Amino acid sequence: MKIQIFGTGCPKCRQLEANVREAVAGANLEASVEKITDVDEIMNMGVMMTPALAIDGVVKSAGKVLGKDEIARILQGEK
Repeated sequence: MKIQIFGTGCPKCRQLEANVREAVAGANLEASVEKITDVDEIMNMGVMMTPALAIDGVVKSAGKVLGKDEIARILQGEK
């Protein structure tokens, strides 16, 4: 599973990344977590608001910081 976090480095983007890493560890999943900060890459994914979360190339959330539990539910659905 490939998880991408889109953001320019703001506090909300960093919090989403931390929550994703906690959710992945808590669910004991094998996943790569990648932080995308390049504005052109973010726009190419169709993301207009950050932070955003994509799983296997599909944007699942944009413009808000998901909590660890919300992320875990999304990840469980992707298994």
